[in-house]
Amino acid sequence: MGTSNYNRVNNILGWVCGTIAFTVYAMTAERTTSFWDAGEFIASAYKMQIVHQPGAPLFLMLQNIFSNFALGDTARIAFWMNMGSVLSSGLTIVFLFWTITALARKARWKAGEELTSGRLVQIMGAGAVGALAYTFTDTFWFSAVESEVYALSSLCTAVVFWAILKWDRHADKPGTDKWLIFIAYIMGLSIGVHLLNLLAIPAIALVIYFRRSKNATSSGAVKTLLLGFVTVAVVLWGIIQYLIKFAAHFDLFFVNSLGMGFGSGVVVFAILLLGGTVYGIVYSHRKAKPLLHIILLSFAFIVFGYSSFTMILIRAKANPTLNNSDPDNAFSFLSYLNREQYGDKPLVSGPYFDSRPIGIEEGSNTYRKGAERYETAGRTIDYAFDRETVFPRTYSWREPDHQQYYRDFLNLGEGVRPTFADNLRFFFGYQIGHMYGRYFLWNFAGRQNDQQGHGDPTAGNWVSGIKFIDQLHVGGQDALPESQITNPSYNRFYFLPLILGLIGAFWHFKRRQKDAGVVGLLFFMTGIAIVLYLNQSPLEPRERDYAYAGSFYAFAIWIGLGVLAISEWLNKKVSMRTAGILATVIGLFAGAVMLAKEGWDDHNRSEKYLARDIAINYLESCAPNAILFTYGDNDTYPLWYAQEVENVRPDIRVVNLSLLSADWYVRQVKKQVNEAPPLPIDIPNEKIVKGLRDFIHYQDAHISGHVELEKIVDLMLSDNPNDKWPVRGEEPENFLPTKNFQLTINKADVIKNEVVPEAWQDSIVDTMTWTYNRDYVSRAELAMMDILVNNNWERPIYFASTVPRSNFMGLDKYLVSEGFALRLMPIDKEPNSSQGLVNADAIYGHIKHKYVWGNINTSSYVDPESYNMLPLILGTVFSDTASQLIAQGRKEQAKEILEVAVNKVIPSRTYSERGVYFGYLPFIQNLYAAGVPNEADVLATRITGYLTGQLNYYASLMQSKPNLELQKLQLAFHSLGSLGQVVLNGGNESLAGEIQEQYKTFESKFY
Repeated sequence: MGTSNYNRVNNILGWVCGTIAFTVYAMTAERTTSFWDAGEFIASAYKMQIVHQPGAPLFLMLQNIFSNFALGDTARIAFWMNMGSVLSSGLTIVFLFWTITALARKARWKAGEELTSGRLVQIMGAGAVGALAYTFTDTFWFSAVESEVYALSSLCTAVVFWAILKWDRHADKPGTDKWLIFIAYIMGLSIGVHLLNLLAIPAIALVIYFRRSKNATSSGAVKTLLLGFVTVAVVLWGIIQYLIKFAAHFDLFFVNSLGMGFGSGVVVFAILLLGGTVYGIVYSHRKAKPLLHIILLSFAFIVFGYSSFTMILIRAKANPTLNNSDPDNAFSFLSYLNREQYGDKPLVSGPYFDSRPIGIEEGSNTYRKGAERYETAGRTIDYAFDRETVFPRTYSWREPDHQQYYRDFLNLGEGVRPTFADNLRFFFGYQIGHMYGRYFLWNFAGRQNDQQGHGDPTAGNWVSGIKFIDQLHVGGQDALPESQITNPSYNRFYFLPLILGLIGAFWHFKRRQKDAGVVGLLFFMTGIAIVLYLNQSPLEPRERDYAYAGSFYAFAIWIGLGVLAISEWLNKKVSMRTAGILATVIGLFAGAVMLAKEGWDDHNRSEKYLARDIAINYLESCAPNAILFTYGDNDTYPLWYAQEVENVRPDIRVVNLSLLSADWYVRQVKKQVNEAPPLPIDIPNEKIVKGLRDFIHYQDAHISGHVELEKIVDLMLSDNPNDKWPVRGEEPENFLPTKNFQLTINKADVIKNEVVPEAWQDSIVDTMTWTYNRDYVSRAELAMMDILVNNNWERPIYFASTVPRSNFMGLDKYLVSEGFALRLMPIDKEPNSSQGLVNADAIYGHIKHKYVWGNINTSSYVDPESYNMLPLILGTVFSDTASQLIAQGRKEQAKEILEVAVNKVIPSRTYSERGVYFGYLPFIQNLYAAGVPNEADVLATRITGYLTGQLNYYASLMQSKPNLELQKLQLAFHSLGSLGQVVLNGGNESLAGEIQEQYKTFESKFY
């Protein structure tokens, strides 16, 4: 059997594996947008807009192509963009198959040997086992079915690693270095997707060294490795950042010194760069300098691929609706690429979490675009601390929540100062163990559930399914509740994929040490090296396993090679061909089959619609032409998608408060977007540019009474030196003189614009008075104050229900719930619910005629973000509304909306104690009050089963970990007691008695 037959079989089976993966991902792909960044990416790709820093222009352009397959059906655009990730992921599996077979071929089919059917089966079996195992891994599967950058980024990594093995195979032939140029080009392109691909460079460097060196040595390998790290740094900082930095400073010189137009210096720099590169390529060719020639060609192709970022500049100048950072000039573009919006994390040296700043060190100037020249916006700032350390890992001194987490994790009492040893303990225990090792074992050992627990032993851990191991690791395995066992995300792999991969790794290092070292380096660079670079602080808002998909990809290579190890052992008993077949079957069942069986139900997102539908509900909660303030990703990005793609309520202006602190965003909200008029902000742009009024600090001027908000805003915007005060030093600056605000109300305007329900118009106040709740005013609060001053109640003002109360500016008592949004009303009324004022009529109308619920009640799997919405949906939207309707004697209407929740909202499973306490309990109470006792009893019985199961589980945990404090235990225990009282008040004494008996049993256990 010759090479041609091998190539044919290799190609066919590679595409077969890719087709299987593509089919699986297509079947399980999300049909619309999902939570987190996908909504922003879909909306931006559809209209070629600018996403959050540092951008992904190539990804957006490719996704825009996929949007055309929707054939104008806006409801299908998200699905087809998700299919873009499906295709990228399927192709990744193709290249993974070919990568594994290339490595297996080097180990099993030496030059000059005959390719027997036995060897062919072993090589192809290895490829199939590794590729299909990776197909069903938790992390890769999650990214494969949504419109996010990680699927395409994985494809780039797969292509370059396959390409270097292709080069390695043919390195002695003329013209083979074209593969190196191809790799450089793919890496340049990958910058326009995600930077993770660059981490493959050191592994690529080792392949080149081992292939080209006649006598490879350990010292030579180390030097090559260091050269690989330098190359990563050159690309990451030299090309990606400093090329733009040089261009920006060229522009600064040409504009400010020579008086030429913006962009002139960039053009000159680009010409010089292009000319110098072309000259160098021609020179190196003519002078026969092959190394210089290949370096310059690679540089040229990286830059050529990197040029996808010109899309950012071009589209920013077109002022699209979504234009994050407005990078339309050299310096704003540089800031965009440098991710200045997110700040820096210390890597080499920095503070401990309890360090105190003792000084400020100013760095280089920062610049902003002025009317005719670049203006100095300020200087970069570094703090000097009373205590610093090398390799800082416990550094977030600004965040009180982080500081407490550090103390809890490290068992440090209050006042005990951390040491360098504590720093290392956090690095190995949290950053390596919790934020990488846990994710690694999710993929290859098993997963407890999909709840993010931040160290909670009942949530988010790895498990294996082997009881005594899980008992030692997590505890409580003998008392796992039904809710845990039946949870779709409770995945047990019994270590089989992990064992198979470890067998493959040991075998690979024994048989092909150099090749194994290359794979190991890829595994390290896309795993632990990312941990070192990210330097993650605690309490991340979501799990971050997607960042390590490349590391799990590398381990999947060893899973495939495990087939060769097993077949080599079996070959002692049976023929090589039979051994290969048996090893492949064993590998498939231990890897792909096990992973697919356990992972299918919690990765099948084909039934999910809640992210889109909740976004619609946010928008539909608002009156026409409203201003809706949002705060986080999940109450903003899905709304952008709904408006920009599906054209839902384009009259509403969604304003993200996290972005409103930026000068570019304030400028943008002052312009019309879609059908939404500009925000009523009269602040001149030049008064709030970057570096000016970034923060206005509070300095008590001892003013008695409340001050008109307009006067406060005028004072903070005043350029009169008499209106300034040296708040933080000798330099006078604008300041906030009081926190006691008032806003005079024109009742006629309020009534004319239907701000307040007719029944509440007697409660309209002449003056709104409140106390501001912060010690500073950022641009966000300044803009919000100016809106209040200038709006004259012409446009409804809302806050999304998920906006933190600290962002209400102290206006809490004037906010009225109208469902998923709180409306600002100038009224003086006593709260009619535990959460404040509720406009039951408005919410009733929304529930009956506007709100949609996806299919959360029938979906086989409810993801964490969706079930985290249940307290808001059941508690705030349904229960508070039903309570008011019942109080008004409108039981039939209350019954109507409660039945909507029962039939369309409540999932078939209970997911969390928080959802029980804040969602289900008030809901059950209202079922009884509205005259729906049967539904109340059924739900109460189900909740009782859930809570007793959880409490038994927590009791078991307390036995194995007696010093463990569980907030969930307290919440479940109190929920059970409250549920018994609710049922008793509802009239079911028998069921209430049973619940109370359970409550007393647990009371004796815990107290």
